Amino acid sequence: MLNLIVGILYLVSGRTARANEGATGSRFVCNAIPPGAEPGCGYGHTGNRVQSTSQVEDELRNTIIQLRETILLQKETIVSQQGTIKELNSKLARCESSADDTSQSRARGQGSRRKEYGKNTMGDLPRDPSETIDQLGKTMQSLKGRLESLEQQQQQQLRLPGTNLSLTSGGGGGGGGGGGPVASLPPLAPLPTELREVLRQRLEVLEGQLLRKVSELEEEKSQLLNETAGHRQRTESMLSSLLERITELERTNNAFKSPEDFKVSLSVRTNYLFGRIKKSLPEMYAFTVCMWLKSSASPGIGTPFSYGVPGQANEIVLIEWGNNPIELLVNDKVAQLPLSVSDGRWHHICITWTTRDGFWEAYQDGERLGTGDNLAPWHPIKPGGVIILGQEQDIVGGRFDATQAFVGEMSQFNMWDRVLRPGDIIGMANCSAYMPGNVIPWVDTNVEVMGGATKAPLEICEERAFDS
Repeated sequence: MLNLIVGILYLVSGRTARANEGATGSRFVCNAIPPGAEPGCGYGHTGNRVQSTSQVEDELRNTIIQLRETILLQKETIVSQQGTIKELNSKLARCESSADDTSQSRARGQGSRRKEYGKNTMGDLPRDPSETIDQLGKTMQSLKGRLESLEQQQQQQLRLPGTNLSLTSGGGGGGGGGGGPVASLPPLAPLPTELREVLRQRLEVLEGQLLRKVSELEEEKSQLLNETAGHRQRTESMLSSLLERITELERTNNAFKSPEDFKVSLSVRTNYLFGRIKKSLPEMYAFTVCMWLKSSASPGIGTPFSYGVPGQANEIVLIEWGNNPIELLVNDKVAQLPLSVSDGRWHHICITWTTRDGFWEAYQDGERLGTGDNLAPWHPIKPGGVIILGQEQDIVGGRFDATQAFVGEMSQFNMWDRVLRPGDIIGMANCSAYMPGNVIPWVDTNVEVMGGATKAPLEICEERAFDS
């Protein structure tokens, strides 16, 4: 019985072996069973195993690519940070150089120190102290912002996807079986603490330099303000002294020996050279005008003086125009005077007039040469006008005609509101008496010259004696 059973098993096994050889003609392949898998679960044929291996390789390849990109990005960041460190070192060197220059300039004195103050210590500082302080503050804030930006970039890089991944196998196309971890990537190392510490130390040193520079600039600014205030005070004091001196000179009339010893020169026949009497006339019913004249102009000496009022530019005029004789105009009425003063020598001229019957007199060198009447009778001289020396007025105070301008010199122009006695006129003519006008006296402060006319010292009696 036992032999029969053994024989049946041998026969069956031999047929099975031959059937397999004839059907496939290949050998059995042993596959590795992953840890934790059960042998009877049918792990899968060769095709499923190859497909699962390909997916893992793809994930590893993607992970390696991401790691390379991360390494390149960190490399670029390190290069950028190195450039920033170089820039900070350069600016720190400039600050240190500026501090050394400032200390050297202090040893050379205050004046040189102000000169160094205008130098550009950071490459972009303005010259004004207040603007410099503002610019230093902005630079400090910019540097702090850049450091914070670098730290934020470092933190973002530490949080990049794929830099801290743990890759595990997924279920294949066959039966689902849990897989263990395939690859675990370590997290990227942060920036070196030495680099961050160096940046902070450099920034602290630079901040200290900037604060010291700001303090020095504030000190210089206060000193400059004090110096400016002192200079302004000294300048104002000097100006006050000059004004007082000028006022004193004007008051004492030191330009001439006495206030009346001067002459007015009108050397060219134009419409812009003239003198002006600062005082005006009151309403008058009589007047006497006396003056010294010297002229050789031809034809006619021109207009020694004119008085114009609103509505009447020819209220009082003395004129020799063209080939006409010397004329006296009162309220634009004319009287011809028998005077001749165009020989280039000094002559004393006096003219009187009264509103009663319009009576007038003309004196030359103390001698009465003519009289007349009916010259604007019963007309009072109007007040508030302008007296011009050397020009005839077409409007009050202006619109002169060059052909009517006086050419020569004049002095001692005086005016009274009455008719002088002949003895008074003779005394002034021969220099035995001096009578200033009670309405218009000839004094330096009462006469101003315009357009190139000049005033010069003159003692008329000595000059007249010299001429004769």
